[in-house]
Amino acid sequence: MGVFNLFKLSLLVNLLSGSELGLFPATEHVGSVVPPPSCGRIECPSYDVIHVGDEYEIRRYNSTMWSSTSPIQDISLVEATRTGFLQLFNYIQGKNNYQEQIEMTAPVLTEVSPSDGPFCASSFVVSFYLPKKNQAKPPPAKGLHTQKWGTTYVAVRQFGGFVADSSVGEEAAALYSSISGTTWAAAIDKSHEGEATTTYTVAQYNSPFEFSDRVNEIWLLFSL
Repeated sequence: MGVFNLFKLSLLVNLLSGSELGLFPATEHVGSVVPPPSCGRIECPSYDVIHVGDEYEIRRYNSTMWSSTSPIQDISLVEATRTGFLQLFNYIQGKNNYQEQIEMTAPVLTEVSPSDGPFCASSFVVSFYLPKKNQAKPPPAKGLHTQKWGTTYVAVRQFGGFVADSSVGEEAAALYSSISGTTWAAAIDKSHEGEATTTYTVAQYNSPFEFSDRVNEIWLLFSL
């Protein structure tokens, strides 16, 4: 089995297992933002770092393309990501209108639109970054749609371990706390006007066989 297929399978196992089962270490804060190591092995979207702050950085992504699920209603980010990634895994394995296999990329994104109550379902959209060679004519598939981002700014906080429902909200709150009072916070607030609760995104990069130096990210997207 090739390296990319092994990575596909291992990431699937990661999403189907998860720290909620108690099999893996809980999330832990990384500290300063570092380039995700997996992007040295597989394709990731390119970006420019335009500001480095205290435990966060601001990136600019230029014209990226993603294959995304429809909104998934669930009380668990881990479960919703599992559901969405299964759709995307089938898609890159050739279950699309072109019957075309697509190489694995990173990160897998889960956009979170939090509920306004502790026992209410949140809304999640899971996305896969389309490799550059597939962006001119991305294969369509039932239940998925293509998103093309223009220039997009992202505030980023990193954390380690395996993503867990119990801590991911705290990581998102910590990111917002880090940028509070800055011009970036004002831009984020303006971009998210009208949302009952602020939407954020979880980016996952690693194989489950990597137990140390894991890198996950919280993203807050905004425009300038």
